[in-house]
Amino acid sequence: MRISVSADERTGVADEVVRELARRGFETTVHGALSETERDDWAWASEAVARDVAEGRADQGIVCCWTGTGASIAANKVAGIRAALCADAATAAGARTWNDANVLALSLRTTSGAELTEILDAWFAGRPSAESDDRANIEHLAEIERGR
Repeated sequence: MRISVSADERTGVADEVVRELARRGFETTVHGALSETERDDWAWASEAVARDVAEGRADQGIVCCWTGTGASIAANKVAGIRAALCADAATAAGARTWNDANVLALSLRTTSGAELTEILDAWFAGRPSAESDDRANIEHLAEIERGR
């Protein structure tokens, strides 16, 4: 699986996210402060991840900033992205199941190493729901993006 990752600074779990993805055997592309050549501000870094996912260069994305809020907002501005700010494993599992989230947003301030492992376990174990009402919600999001 190809995962695009960004952080606006190399603090908290920023580097640990990349190491953990490599340990799990994922191919990663890094943006923002994790890259030697890119702008590290959260809006630009998160947009780069979201575009990787939306344009098919990555299967999923992970965006990180101090609170995770700005990173999730920026990623969600890209059509086709459903970024979810997750502070625990239960939220990550629900985001994948009910929201078909394709970008995980994390707080560099509050996410511990132990929580990171649990969140990633839940995120990657999760699968989008096949229930008709759940699928209808995801389709409605696409309609909203198209201005309908």
